[in-house]
Amino acid sequence: MTLRDVSEASGVSEMTVSRVLRNRGEVSPATREKVLLAARALGYVPNKIAGALASQRVNLVGVIIPSLSNMVFPEVMTGISEGLDGTGLQPVVGVTNYRPEQEEKVLYEMLSWRPSGVIIAGLEHTDATRAMLEHADIPTVEIMDVDGTPVDSAVGISHRRAGLEMAQTILAAGYRRIGFLGTMMPYDHRARKRLEGFVEGLAKGGIKLADEEFYSGGSALLKGREMTEAILTRNPDLDFLYYSNDMIGAGGLLYCLEKGIDVPGKLGLAGFNGVELLEGLPRHLATMDACRLDIGQAAAAIIAAKGARRGEVVELSPKLEPGDTIRR
Repeated sequence: MTLRDVSEASGVSEMTVSRVLRNRGEVSPATREKVLLAARALGYVPNKIAGALASQRVNLVGVIIPSLSNMVFPEVMTGISEGLDGTGLQPVVGVTNYRPEQEEKVLYEMLSWRPSGVIIAGLEHTDATRAMLEHADIPTVEIMDVDGTPVDSAVGISHRRAGLEMAQTILAAGYRRIGFLGTMMPYDHRARKRLEGFVEGLAKGGIKLADEEFYSGGSALLKGREMTEAILTRNPDLDFLYYSNDMIGAGGLLYCLEKGIDVPGKLGLAGFNGVELLEGLPRHLATMDACRLDIGQAAAAIIAAKGARRGEVVELSPKLEPGDTIRR
């Protein structure tokens, strides 16, 4: 299917068809509608590669995230999709599974298509990935985190500050024997930074972290139950557990309720992200909203500005939700 086919079907010149489909140049509304109806009826799809040979860019935005199974990133993608709607730009997603070398490969492939922009999770990359981003000469937005130096623009929250605020809230509620449980450590740099902020917050209150439980795999309810059992078996006198994310925190809460542990009287719990899953639990797990939708929308807005907002850093403020698992 070619421009000539659409031209013959609509009764206008190939040049006019090209203007309509590229949304460039002056074309009357009636002619535009005629061309679009003909193209739709014929099932015509423009050759973006051919267009890129002239413009050196395609109307794609590379979006690189660590996981699709993590409940955080689908909402970020929703924000990006909403933010790009009506701009003519389309997101294309690549997944790294928290592996720096995979991120490098995904970025290489995406840049080979000459996208109009890149949105990539995190500020930590290999030297090769950073070099590719620096020399791509397109708007780049690193999302989810602002604790560091971005290549170009960044949109996210301060995870160190989030951890610090959670520690202050826990100490203010009277908890003193505190454990931390995390997954994907140390590959999840944002969870690592929250832990660093959390430890700093405890230290300001004269408290040291009593115990830690780590797991290198992904987040799951079952894993949260297993980790909670392990850390409480080692240290039954812990009075608070802080989880790196809501999924394992939810598993920990279900374990405690099953075992008849008094939550939040004897043992307090908190997670991170503010995912919708928490609304279906017997009790509302304390958490902190990671501003996922807002991050996606703000990143898309920077990309849609097509270079007019280069170097911008947008820091959002997460809201702590004490739920039912922190003493009031």
